[in-house]
Amino acid sequence: MAEVVPGKLLISSITGQFSLFDTQTRMLTPIKGAPAVRVSGQGGLLDVAVPPEYTPGDWIYFTYSKPVGDEGATTLARAKLDMKTNSLTSWQDLLVTQSVSSTSHHYGSRIAFLPGYVFFTVGDRGARESAQDLSSHNGSVIRLNRDGSVPEENPFVGVKGALPEIWSYGHRNPQGLAVDSEGRLWEIEHGPRGGDEINLIQPGLNYGWPEVSQGKEYWNPLQVGVSAKAGMEPAKKVYVPSIAPGSLIFVEHTTYGWQGDLLAGALKLQHLNRITLKGDEVVGEQRYFEDRGQRIRALLEDHKGTLWLATDGGELWRVLPE
Repeated sequence: MAEVVPGKLLISSITGQFSLFDTQTRMLTPIKGAPAVRVSGQGGLLDVAVPPEYTPGDWIYFTYSKPVGDEGATTLARAKLDMKTNSLTSWQDLLVTQSVSSTSHHYGSRIAFLPGYVFFTVGDRGARESAQDLSSHNGSVIRLNRDGSVPEENPFVGVKGALPEIWSYGHRNPQGLAVDSEGRLWEIEHGPRGGDEINLIQPGLNYGWPEVSQGKEYWNPLQVGVSAKAGMEPAKKVYVPSIAPGSLIFVEHTTYGWQGDLLAGALKLQHLNRITLKGDEVVGEQRYFEDRGQRIRALLEDHKGTLWLATDGGELWRVLPE
């Protein structure tokens, strides 16, 4: 979800449709102009996001699983919203990642912004060892200029055998990406059976997957990899058992008394996860809406500080302050 006009939320659905939700009238308007997507398993339309300085008519950014032959690749694109025709125009694919896989899972993919730059995540596409391979975009956080070009300061520019778009690597399936008030980039990702992680992302660092993990195999009780390894960045927080994160945002307003915290949606354990920060450390956690029995997929804080939650059950919730 992204707020593209005050009180209007652009929403992507995995099956390939966009819609515009009016928070006052509660009307849902179909939006034309979606690309052809590979809708299979976890693939389809993925994230939609706007930069903090966005004004109506500016570029809106998207990720989706682009059909490449009979397979799919996580792709970053941008377009503009024409409110008169209810359509997306000037669609541009900025990067079709080198992540093509016959599997239908672990696409990532979330978007975040810093001044001049756009970041997005790519999962390991079910090929674990590829997350350690810098010649693949699998299992990485990517940084581009807003026009899709590669920043000259990216850590792997000029490194033989490495893709220059990569900002960090060694990730499993990053399903959340957020920037805090100090400009720090936070990421949350799925572990295997246990071992979901919150990471503070730094350029060029290796976050370990699959050589380092706090989770276990799905088919036996053995740990995946080891719990720590030299040269691989430890997580700031680990969830055992897995909550299965679906999103991540940084709270900017005081509406709920949560300013300065991170919020994540949980899919498997079905709740809103609040992560309390102190500087660059995680110091606490609280869980909300566990009684609702809904997989929380997407989060949005609007211009007034109101929190919106979208669920896999097709519901959109507005959270009221106590």
